[in-house]
Amino acid sequence: MAQYIMLRDDNAAMLSHRRGGTFRGPTAGIFGTEETLFPPPAPTIETRDLTPNDLRDASRDPSILSLARSMPTRLIEPEPLDDARDEDAVPAWGITSVGADTSPFDASGVRVAVLDTGIDADHAAFAGVTLTRADFSGSGLQDANGHGTHCAGTIFGRDVEGTRIGVATGVTDAVIGKVLADDGRGSSEMLFNAMRWVSGQENPARVISMSLGFDFPGFAERLVTENDYPVLLATSVALEGYRMNLRMFDALMSMIRRQADFNGGTLVVAAAGNESRRQISPDFEVSASVPAAAEGVVSVGALGQGDGGLTVAPFSNTNPVVSAPGVGIISARSGGGLRSLNGTSMATPHVAGVTALWWQALAQSGVPLTARAVEARLLATAITSGFAPGTDLMDRGQGLVQAPSAAMS
Repeated sequence: MAQYIMLRDDNAAMLSHRRGGTFRGPTAGIFGTEETLFPPPAPTIETRDLTPNDLRDASRDPSILSLARSMPTRLIEPEPLDDARDEDAVPAWGITSVGADTSPFDASGVRVAVLDTGIDADHAAFAGVTLTRADFSGSGLQDANGHGTHCAGTIFGRDVEGTRIGVATGVTDAVIGKVLADDGRGSSEMLFNAMRWVSGQENPARVISMSLGFDFPGFAERLVTENDYPVLLATSVALEGYRMNLRMFDALMSMIRRQADFNGGTLVVAAAGNESRRQISPDFEVSASVPAAAEGVVSVGALGQGDGGLTVAPFSNTNPVVSAPGVGIISARSGGGLRSLNGTSMATPHVAGVTALWWQALAQSGVPLTARAVEARLLATAITSGFAPGTDLMDRGQGLVQAPSAAMS
């Protein structure tokens, strides 16, 4: 018996009426029976212990849209911690690089979400921001780890001690889902429940920022140490669990995209990961990890400053969609004050903040306001100038994201 996650459609009877991602039902009109469009029913997520027979029965249930074995998730930890010295960090260099300091937009009226280790709600960086919080990790709302607080500070933090840390300083409404415990560990059902919670609200967040990954090695190790699986079997089971969780993530993303026809949608931004080691060998590159590599997610690589221009951080995983500053990033420290960290985790909130600026810019421009339109602008305006010679296209993606300029106002 093992624990499984089920993505279930509460209104399975309507599945046969699904056409193009919407649901139609007969209503009485002045000219007889008419068809009315309804939003797709919100999914529900259940977690159960299933035997092999239970699993077979569940796979035949038409109301279950996706099924996955629960697997561990983990924080995409800042890398390398010992090189991120506060005294070497250049304040607000990331904000300047993405053009947020000169943009006429501040993301006022845009709701954002951070799925991470929680947030220090009492930090001065979040004064005046309404924080809607939920704990999916079982370790309490407060952020004893500090990672989520740092990421949130980069997205929408107010100035701290005279230092600007936030890209989208006009945000006054944020949704914080604690999906990783204070040790930086979690499980996939925590993430899926949080995504369902964020996207299913009456006023959904317009951008979701997440800097975490599915822990395939940790899953295999747990099967060996806790379940006495042989290594080969543990690897096989973990690989199948990884695939199932990727399919479930894709199913959730598909449902979020279908909601866009009714509420404008939500853009998901995720860290590509920190497993590459280019300082050891230029060929020591690891591709973007899941969930960043999932369909419909804007994955983010990390950039640093070099003598010849912007450089791809040696730890940054390759094949991101876009890139952003991720080395020596100063943001909020849980408990008060500021700290400097490195990582694609630090690059991701820069992109989330810029995405929030584009939501505001498009809202004021009269362009149809959807997640697809925002993503298109985000990618089209990314720049490839300013990079050090020889920078690999596969390492930087579409380029460095840019905030909307005064030309958009």
